[in-house]
Amino acid sequence: MENRYTRQTLFKPIGKHGQDKLSSSHVVVIGCGALGSAVSETLVRGGVRKLTIADRDYVEPSNLQRQQLFTEKDARDGIPKVVAAEARLKMIREDIEIVTVLDHVDGSIMEQIIDDADLIMDATDNFETRLLINDIAWKKDIPWIYGACVGSSGTVFPFIPGESACFRCLLPVLPSVNETCDTSGIIAPAVQITAAHQSAEALKWLTGNKDAMRKKLFHFDVWNNTHIEAGISRMRNEVCETCGNKPTFPALHRAEDTGYAVLCGRDTVQIIPNANRTLTIEDGETVAKRLGSPYKVTPFFVEFNADSYRCILFGNGRLLIHGLKDIKIGRKLYHQFFG
Repeated sequence: MENRYTRQTLFKPIGKHGQDKLSSSHVVVIGCGALGSAVSETLVRGGVRKLTIADRDYVEPSNLQRQQLFTEKDARDGIPKVVAAEARLKMIREDIEIVTVLDHVDGSIMEQIIDDADLIMDATDNFETRLLINDIAWKKDIPWIYGACVGSSGTVFPFIPGESACFRCLLPVLPSVNETCDTSGIIAPAVQITAAHQSAEALKWLTGNKDAMRKKLFHFDVWNNTHIEAGISRMRNEVCETCGNKPTFPALHRAEDTGYAVLCGRDTVQIIPNANRTLTIEDGETVAKRLGSPYKVTPFFVEFNADSYRCILFGNGRLLIHGLKDIKIGRKLYHQFFG
C-alpha cells in the first residue's frame, strides 16, 4: 500500500513531512457514536499511527441512521460500539494500532488513556464529559477539538491550552446547551459537516499546520443555510477552575461512592459501583434467575428485565437501567438486585 497517501501528500500544506508526522501520532477519541465514527474513520484513513477510542455504550438500531461504522448485525447482537468500530477500522487499515475502552470515562481513566497522546477529539454527547476532557487537556497541555451537533446544526472549535479561553469559560454562551439528539433529533449531514470540520482541525494540528487552525468558534445550520463565527479569546475567566490563575481541574476528581446518573437525553439511569465493590456478569445472571427473567449473556454484558425496565450489567460492574429517569428508583432497584 505504498501509494496509499499520495493524494494527501500532494496537498502542499501536508506533503511528505506532514504525512510523516501523522504516521507517528496518537489521537484519543472520546465517544464512538455519530461524531466518533466519522472522525475515527477519517483519521484512520488519513494515516494516524494509533487511535484510542473510549465509549460506554453498545450499538442499537436508532444509531444506524448516522453512525457510519456500524451494521444491522452489530445492532441485533448488541455489540459494544468500541468493539464494532475496531473491527471495521481494521478492515479499512490493517496496520492501525487501536486501543479500546469500554467504560464510562472518568478522571482516573482519562489520566491513563491520554499517555503519549498528541490530540484529544471530543465526540461525546454531554457537557460533563466535555468538562473532563477540558480539564485533562489543560492539565496535560494537550489540545482538544470540540464538536457538537443536534438537529441540523453543529459547532466546532479547537481548544489549545494557553492560547484561548477554555470550554468551562464558554459554557454560558455555547449554542444548543439544553438540546440533545434524543430530544431534538439529528440529521446525518449535520454530523458529517461537524466531523469534517473537526477532522480538518485535527489534520492541521497533527501535520504541523497550527497557524491554519480556527481562531473563532464556528457554528452552522445546514437546514437554514446559516453559519456564524465568534471570537472567544476575551472570554477567559481569571478565576476559572480549569484555565484560571489557580486551576484545580475539578472534573478529574471522582467520588469514591457509588455513582448514579441519568444519561444525557435518554431514559436511562447509569450506576457505577464504588471502587470497593466488584460485580460481574455472573452476578447479573444470578439476579435474572432470582427474578425469573429471561436473560441474554454476551462476552461484554448480561441483559435482563426487571418489571418494565431493561437492564444491562457490563463485565466491570457498570449497570444501565433503560426506561428510567428517576435516580431514586434506580438506587432502589440497584440495592434490590445486589444488596
